[in-house]
Amino acid sequence: MHPLPRRPRFRSLLPQLLAASLAGLTLAASVHAGPLLDRLRERRQAQAPSQPEAAATPPPTSPGTHSLTMNWQGETRHWMMHVPPGFQPGRPTAVVYFFHGGGGNMQHGADDRLYGQISASDRLGHLVVFPNGHGRLKSGKLATWNAGNCCGAARDEQIDDVGFVRAIHAELGKRFQVDPKKVFAAGMSNGAMMSYRLACEASDLFSAITAVAGTDNTRSCQPTRPVSVLHIHARDDERVLFNGGAGKASEQVTDFTSVADSVARWVRHDACPTPPRTVLSQPGVSCVEHEACQGDSRVRLCVTDGGGHSWPGGQKARGGRGSDALSATDEMTRFFFGK
Repeated sequence: MHPLPRRPRFRSLLPQLLAASLAGLTLAASVHAGPLLDRLRERRQAQAPSQPEAAATPPPTSPGTHSLTMNWQGETRHWMMHVPPGFQPGRPTAVVYFFHGGGGNMQHGADDRLYGQISASDRLGHLVVFPNGHGRLKSGKLATWNAGNCCGAARDEQIDDVGFVRAIHAELGKRFQVDPKKVFAAGMSNGAMMSYRLACEASDLFSAITAVAGTDNTRSCQPTRPVSVLHIHARDDERVLFNGGAGKASEQVTDFTSVADSVARWVRHDACPTPPRTVLSQPGVSCVEHEACQGDSRVRLCVTDGGGHSWPGGQKARGGRGSDALSATDEMTRFFFGK
């Protein structure tokens, strides 16, 4: 666990938060969880029903991208779901849950220019779900995920985002035949950190995750079964530093776990028996993989030389592109589906 630095007042953070919304990155600087937030948390817990109230309308099965809501612990939570063309609800289906970066929202996650998730769904035929994180705005913007030591209001108010994802999954199960061996989580930055938390606390649901530009910042991790992990990171990431700590733009968030420590944790969790072998080496990127881990799991690390804090192969919300030495979307789909 990393100690959290002292945080400035919320008013002074507004410019950073607004910038984070545009970037869809983990710029959502945290507000100290003082007495006011303690009272808000207590009120939410007191008002929360013993069982979550499901969305009033079951998820549609028709092709397209659908926006949905759910009452979860006294809060209206938002999520989107994409059903690919030609989808047959009666057949077993894979599901990818994609988590936006801190300060973003589900629309950022569903933006194909940034992450390519809808195109991947249309090509491969799986469902893709875009949950919206927790924020202080009813619009759902400037949202973060409670990934342990990060990030923002979701962490400070101890939002049960793992429970929220489980509630969404229960709703999917009412309309779709979800293949329990093909439920995956992927995310960017704070969304990558949320994927790591799901691997720790919902390993009964998720068989593999892809984490891009976000490390394992969970406070505790006791998976009940092995989970395969693909981690993608740029050496020059300026926000979630490759060797740990916080970049200048993220210094009010937390001291992030290093990439090496994150990968080493999952090599231990998955009981991988042998050193990694190189599976990709080309200009600008290299990938190594621990194979034959417990339960046929794998742990793969891909490192790009450049691109900064971004999704390789995709555009950046504020302009520019991530590294073109690798497509994170293609690498993710090969890791999940073998194609």
